[in-house]
Amino acid sequence: MSAMNRRTVLAASGAIAAGAAVNLLPGVAFGAEKPRTGTETKTVKGTFPTGTSDFFYLPITVPRGVSKIDVKYSYDKPTVPQGTRGNACDIGMFGPEGYQPGNKRGFRGWSGGFRDSFSISASEATPGYIAGPIKPGTWHVILGPYTVAPQGLSYDVNITLTYGPAGPTYKPNPAPTSAPKKERGRAWYRGDSHLHTVHSDGRRTPAELVADARAAGLDFVTSTDHNTYSSQLQWGDHATDDLLILNGEEVTTRSGHWPAIGLPAGTWLDWRYRSSNPKAFEHFVAEAHRAGGLVVAAHPYANCFGCAYEFTYDHVDLVEVWNGPWDISDEASVTAWHGMLRQGQFVAAVGHSDAHNPDNTIGLPQTIVHADKLERGALMKGLAAGRSWIAESSAVDLTFRASARGRTAEIGDHLKVDTGTPITVTCEVSGVPGTTIQAIDQTGPTFSAPVDATGKATLTWTTYARYSNWVRAEVRRGTGLPAPMVALTNPIWFDARRG
Repeated sequence: MSAMNRRTVLAASGAIAAGAAVNLLPGVAFGAEKPRTGTETKTVKGTFPTGTSDFFYLPITVPRGVSKIDVKYSYDKPTVPQGTRGNACDIGMFGPEGYQPGNKRGFRGWSGGFRDSFSISASEATPGYIAGPIKPGTWHVILGPYTVAPQGLSYDVNITLTYGPAGPTYKPNPAPTSAPKKERGRAWYRGDSHLHTVHSDGRRTPAELVADARAAGLDFVTSTDHNTYSSQLQWGDHATDDLLILNGEEVTTRSGHWPAIGLPAGTWLDWRYRSSNPKAFEHFVAEAHRAGGLVVAAHPYANCFGCAYEFTYDHVDLVEVWNGPWDISDEASVTAWHGMLRQGQFVAAVGHSDAHNPDNTIGLPQTIVHADKLERGALMKGLAAGRSWIAESSAVDLTFRASARGRTAEIGDHLKVDTGTPITVTCEVSGVPGTTIQAIDQTGPTFSAPVDATGKATLTWTTYARYSNWVRAEVRRGTGLPAPMVALTNPIWFDARRG
């Protein structure tokens, strides 16, 4: 069966899919008129040409009496010339409730290209997929040709239905909403809000992630598996009283990634659009906001297809300027973010590890946020306001403030001051031996101070609102480009008044 012979129908989801085509592959029918036992398997073969659409839907007619669905797929990986993209194909599943954009009731899971098989039943499902009853009707395997070689992408999909009584229905166990041993009231809290588990393309189990986050000295983490909410349903099985676990999803489109963080458990946001359809992007960003979450522009200059952020920054709350160990893509992100600040567009900066595997260090980097308490809403409020800074580890500490005429502002605050009144900027650091502190305003680096082997130092600098619209701080190690970042703050703002 070839994708070239597919039927094309229009998706019915209003503005978010206006003019968009849904590509249906020839369907597969299962079942008999009488009750069945045992299993039944059918295979679908096809080829996607280069330049094909992003997503295709394989209809599967599932009869009554099915207790489990198993899907296994493969595709060819021909040799391609250097510099040419080879074959990669994602996979997922929608149930008989439908596959229209945003249809959470129909969504039953996604594994991207991380797995070659999955299973769904009432009692359990492969990580990334949603356990629940196998209802009769038309299910759809979704195939997403991510990149296609010049020779095309030939695929095989094997679908196996198991007949028999359904087991007990899975009962979700979301994470607790507090971590009493880490609660300190109004304080600075350390967290990593871009993390992956085996529920998407990570190698850590949820239990391993929790253990490593506790070892990193974090107060909170956010799980952001790609395009699925399956891990959100079971964090309660692994929670401790000294680590707050928040829910998220890394919405992984073909035009970049945008993690939504601080979501209620069970929230799912669709990813099936590109930056050429801004209405769809805005629709699902609004869904994240209605749920009380924040939207992050992730790794804006990541060097892989579909990874670099191509949407606008007009609707996001945070920009991930530091992703994992510092490299040239992070330098580009900070430079672009600094340019946005100069132009009067503020999106708070954050840093996350994006840890996928055990050799990726959780908490490198981490975002330290000032919040009224260790609670989802309070943390989201502090992050959105830019009351946060970024550090390479929990060994790094920093305070940054600006004072004038008895008034003091900290990171993310506004200081009202006459243009002729001197402003004293102070940055104190510890745990950063062999580094340099820099004060930076809209004109660039303005003043710096070295940090000796003790790892402690204080930078003091005087400016005026006449010259500086805002000020932020960086701590870097060594020289060269890019000089590794050790810590970075969001700005303190100066609201100038004529004296």
